[in-house]
Amino acid sequence: MATAKFPVTRTTNPTTRPADATLKFGTVFADHMLLLDYANDAWSNGRIVPYAALALDPAAAGIHYAQSLFDGLKAYRGDDGKIRIFRLPRHCARLAEGAKRLSMPDIDPELVAEAIKALVTADQDWIPSAPGTALYIRPTIFATEAFLGVRPAKRYQFFVITSPVGAYYAEGFGPVSIRIEDKYVRAAPGGLGAVKAAANYVASLMAAEEAKAAGFAQVLWTDAIEHSALEEVGTMNLFVRIGDEVVTPSLTGTILSGVTRASVIDLLRGWGMTVNERRITVEELLTASRKGQLLEVFGTGTGAVISPVGELGWKDQRFTVGNGKPGELSQRLFKAITDIQYGKAEDTFGWNTVL
Repeated sequence: MATAKFPVTRTTNPTTRPADATLKFGTVFADHMLLLDYANDAWSNGRIVPYAALALDPAAAGIHYAQSLFDGLKAYRGDDGKIRIFRLPRHCARLAEGAKRLSMPDIDPELVAEAIKALVTADQDWIPSAPGTALYIRPTIFATEAFLGVRPAKRYQFFVITSPVGAYYAEGFGPVSIRIEDKYVRAAPGGLGAVKAAANYVASLMAAEEAKAAGFAQVLWTDAIEHSALEEVGTMNLFVRIGDEVVTPSLTGTILSGVTRASVIDLLRGWGMTVNERRITVEELLTASRKGQLLEVFGTGTGAVISPVGELGWKDQRFTVGNGKPGELSQRLFKAITDIQYGKAEDTFGWNTVL
């Protein structure tokens, strides 16, 4: 239930949630949003109001100097009717840590969590129930102070909006074709790669568009200095299965500390598998492929959970991963995580927040 901390002003013009079968990603938004203001060194005026356009001064610092940060998580409606938010505390902690990197004011992760729970409760009728569907939750912080000058702003707004989303794999759990990027850079050492800054995503667009024009679904990012070490795949964390070892790149400051990434590592280690967080290079990947040891490549993230890769492109070469189909491990992980999210399996890790 929404508390007095977040009084609710209900919309007088409610809309109807689209049918579950028609849902896409991020195109339809629920009736309400939550707002918090930062001024005079404090967050205040928390409220839930009808979803509407924000009023911004044209000189707002978030527009000009990219002080803009967000996170993304989901709420699920299980077969038992209960609403579960997956790994809420970890997402809220990550948002708070990201704010520090962007010289934004501290925001208590518990305040963020309470805000999200209040809004999800207020718009709980917007949570779809068909298999694979969910309510996507987007908490965001951006600078609103009107000034032109390079310094941290003194005024900010925090908001949360939600969107009912359809099944990511509406046509089946299929593999994608990925091009290994050797020209553009997503993030560099000392930069913003470890946080969900809006600037990271605009940096990725040109490479992604060129990859799509060449017949690939996305890019596999490499390091900014030598273009030899693998980093993220599209906007997801990367996992590679070579023989009996599962590898994911180390979190060295250029890679996001993914919540699904952490969940996959916990599950794999619980299953007794060898999982290493270390540097992995393009050459190691190509060598493993030539030797028939490259069994699986997949991305992990909130949207898809697990995204198997069936083909990789490197310069003018293309090579198949495994047999070109989703691997056994990818499928097992996808089922294990989604079963927990929907309450079909016991949540032994305590990952769900049940409303």
